[in-house]
Amino acid sequence: MNPVENLAILVPLKGFRVAKSRLRVAGVSGVDDVARSLADRVLRASTPRALFVACESPDVVVFALERGAQVIESSSTNLNEAVTYSYRLLSDSFERIVIAHGDLRDPAGLGEFDPAPGITVVADSHRTGTNVLALPTGLDFTFFFGTNSALAHQREARRLGIEVHVEFNSPWRYDVDEPDDFAN
Repeated sequence: MNPVENLAILVPLKGFRVAKSRLRVAGVSGVDDVARSLADRVLRASTPRALFVACESPDVVVFALERGAQVIESSSTNLNEAVTYSYRLLSDSFERIVIAHGDLRDPAGLGEFDPAPGITVVADSHRTGTNVLALPTGLDFTFFFGTNSALAHQREARRLGIEVHVEFNSPWRYDVDEPDDFAN
């Protein structure tokens, strides 16, 4: 099977009016547009792979469909629950899933990403979060996006007895959560 056919990219997205809360608290103007622009770049960088957006927001549904993504609607606003639901759903049709956050500063190359066998964790620039996670489907994998997720995802891979690769120097390590993230 062609690698493009057996791998899907999943991008979980919050509604643009509520996304990027730390930027909002910091007083950054136009946060809705910033969130939309970052997500647009991630979706465009994901071609030619099969692309799915997990969301609970009608405005994100329209946004994703306009960009050629398929939508997995979830009633959950909890990231880990939405990803788990989507991962299980996609496991019936794909051999591997790449979960990429919609706030990557430089998402170039996502569509050509050929992850190593096993599980790949692309840690954020602080080396604590997970910005991109690639894994085989059909696993009883528990997702731990949030605080210290990079270490938690490594532990989960080991619990399942699956080889894990951690990338600290990927350009995907930079996401946009704080005002300083635009420049670093």
